[in-house]
This record gives sequence, C-alpha cells and structure tokens, in this order.
Amino acid sequence: MVHALRVAVTIGQHVPAPAQDVIVAALLHDAPEFAPTERDVYQTLAVGYGTEVAGIIAALQAEHRALDEPDPPIRVDDQPVLLASTADKIVALTSLLRRAQSTGNVPAFFDRRPVLCGLLPHFRGFQRAAHPRLPASMSAHLDAALTPLERATAYPQRVGAR
Repeated sequence: MVHALRVAVTIGQHVPAPAQDVIVAALLHDAPEFAPTERDVYQTLAVGYGTEVAGIIAALQAEHRALDEPDPPIRVDDQPVLLASTADKIVALTSLLRRAQSTGNVPAFFDRRPVLCGLLPHFRGFQRAAHPRLPASMSAHLDAALTPLERATAYPQRVGAR
C-alpha cells in the first residue's frame, strides 16, 4: 500500500491537478498482482472505477510483464499511462537504491540482482523517450533516481569485465 501511495503522491508532486483517473490508477496499479485468479480483475476495476482506470492499470501490468522479455518496448504515447509509469519507476528505483545503501555493501546488493542491472539501460531509454512528454520536474526526478543506480552498478560491471 505504501508503494502505491508513493506513486500517487509522486504524480501529484509533478502534475498540477492530475486527473482523478490517473491517481486512482496509481493507487490500484498493483491490484492485478493480488487479485484472485478466478475473477476478471480488469472487469472488476472497470465496473468499480471506470474503463480509463482499468485501461491504465492494464497498460502498466503489460509494461511490467514486458520487462521479462529480451527487448521490452518503450511506449510513451498514452499520457495517463506515461505519468503513472514514470512515477512507478521513480518510486521503485529510489526505494531500490535506499535498500542497497542500507545493506552497507551496495556493490554486493547489485551483484545479486543481475536482471535488474540489465534493465537499467531500458529505464534510461524510457527516461530519454519520455522526457519531451513529461513535466520537466518529473523527467528530472526519474533522471535523479537512475543516475546513482547507474553509478552504483558500474563498478561491479567493470570488475566482471576484467
């Protein structure tokens, strides 16, 4: 619940008077992961919150699933999805770095997460593609979340290359 709330707050920090559907979708974006499999969660969301909210959540879930593919697509054409997706990345990446730092051994933390490290170029590509369509402060916030992760993971990659 804390993650979802942070995603919604992050949108509000960068978008003056965000659309209600975007905030609701941000708050519920991980609901499909926790929903019973015997129900159509998107139908339930559409009935309860509207088709726009259900559509944003479906797009975010598709984006999450695509991260398991070799070359996940970068989509920046749907503004509500773009705002929610960017905020989700800001919150997740910031939390990840905070967790790494709390271990006292940041390189070891990232050494145990090679898949995540392999996704950092994708997230940077997303930030660059999204930049012209995002509020400047939101793009800068994503950049500020990515840059220390890129620095923290550069050392283990250099050592492994020797």
